Amino acid sequence: MNRFDYVRADTVADAIKALGGDPNARFIAGGTNLVDLMKYNVEKPGRLVDITRLPLKSIEEHAGGLRIGALVSNADLAYDERIQARYPLLASAILAGASAQLRNAASTGGNLNQRTRCYYFYDEGTPCNKREPGSGCPAIGGVNRIHAILGASESCIATNPSDMCVALAALEATVQVSGPEGDRAIAFADYHRLPGDDPSKDNTIKPGEIVVSVDLPPTDYGQHHTYLKLRDRLSYAFALVSVAAALELDGQTVKTARLALGGVAHKPWRNLEAEALLQGKSATRESFKAAADLVLREAKPQSENGFKIELARRAIVRGLEQAAAGTPQSQSDKRIQ
Repeated sequence: MNRFDYVRADTVADAIKALGGDPNARFIAGGTNLVDLMKYNVEKPGRLVDITRLPLKSIEEHAGGLRIGALVSNADLAYDERIQARYPLLASAILAGASAQLRNAASTGGNLNQRTRCYYFYDEGTPCNKREPGSGCPAIGGVNRIHAILGASESCIATNPSDMCVALAALEATVQVSGPEGDRAIAFADYHRLPGDDPSKDNTIKPGEIVVSVDLPPTDYGQHHTYLKLRDRLSYAFALVSVAAALELDGQTVKTARLALGGVAHKPWRNLEAEALLQGKSATRESFKAAADLVLREAKPQSENGFKIELARRAIVRGLEQAAAGTPQSQSDKRIQ
């Protein structure tokens, strides 16, 4: 681990000033991802700006929904009574991720900005376009069982590791950020990037900006939802494929649908065409299979992860069936229902 300066900020303005637009400076809150990256010499910040004292730890009513401060811990968010009652999809996704100890430390803003768990990204001894653009992507043609089947490029096939972000994508959250140029709102669909020819950039945050909150809009998806996560082991593992599904039903007819996938792309993956396809259709397995086929129409497997396509297809159908039946996947008994 390299030597670095340490600064503690008391206000958002102080934090932005302390970062100073320095590309080698980093904000730190829970540190559940950043500290690991520093230990592996993937991240080598010259300055850490501690933001744990900023007044961003509350969950407040906002525009008919809720505003979540960037420093609200994952545990506090998942167990908040308002979240569990009005946004149970989000609570379920958070509880599907990490361990209780990590959820106690990890922050909302940090979860948004966590980096991929690609083996090659973490191994400083191998080339990686995310660490050093232009150096290559050894995952292509290498060990790529956990890698992307959607939205990948010739430069990178890494996946976004977050569970929380998959639910936020389905709920159409908005990210509020502040920086040297002022405040701005970013639609969640626009927050994370696909790799393109510069996979070193995970999101659309500008230099010097900080996440201050995540806004949840009013929702009608409290009853018919599920977060289904498929992984190699039931505890403390990242998703091979995950599905956040939410339906608004009129009897057995789908009025609106939300569907987001994790573990399959560089960002939480939504297909608006598939959601539109379900609108007005009966909530049947046939309809759900048609939506799954549309989502995976352009899936491209690598040498070791072709199984993900069929796994994702079945997960989408199962997730939509769980949502339609109002029987969401349990995150305490993780056996697939």
